[in-house]
Amino acid sequence: MRRLYFFLFTLTQVSSSTLKVIGFFGHNVTLPCMYDSLTHGVLSFCWGRGMVPRSQCSNTILSSQDGAEHFRQSPRYQLLGRVTDGDVSLTILDAQWSDAGVYGCRIEIPGWFNDKKINTYLVIEEDTLTTLLTNKVEVGETIGITTAEEKIKAGNIGRLAAIFFFIIIITLVFVFRRRFLPKRTLQHLNNSTAENIYEVL
Repeated sequence: MRRLYFFLFTLTQVSSSTLKVIGFFGHNVTLPCMYDSLTHGVLSFCWGRGMVPRSQCSNTILSSQDGAEHFRQSPRYQLLGRVTDGDVSLTILDAQWSDAGVYGCRIEIPGWFNDKKINTYLVIEEDTLTTLLTNKVEVGETIGITTAEEKIKAGNIGRLAAIFFFIIIITLVFVFRRRFLPKRTLQHLNNSTAENIYEVL
């Protein structure tokens, strides 16, 4: 009798497993659950919140009977794998903090104590890589904008300096011209007067 209990206990341990999956907030996350469909054909299965109990699934969120969907609690729970090929992995769309916890997948394999049970512990984390990349892009854009503004300011300062020096040069030209112009005019008048006197004589 003890051998029979040990055998049944061994079958139960072999047919069940526990996994840990890390998902990121706001992203899709897939909880794996597969079986050999070539050997068993298309089987019934269920997904539930909590450890897989002795029968069925606890707090069922999705179930299928012989390949046909029987129940789905939310459209966020999807089967994106090939169910006919034995891939009954559960994909949770747009994962939220409240999605964290234990999920159980039961595949009903014909025969006593043959059901395959997979318990998955889902951990939801902040997507630090996306946050870092976003921050880098934002920093890069800010740096780019600052550099462009600095270039514009430098260009404006250069134009103002050129205008300022141009005004100074024009002012100096006028000042020097006024200083030299009267002397030339007086010299011209003196020469004209002397010529007139000479002509009269």
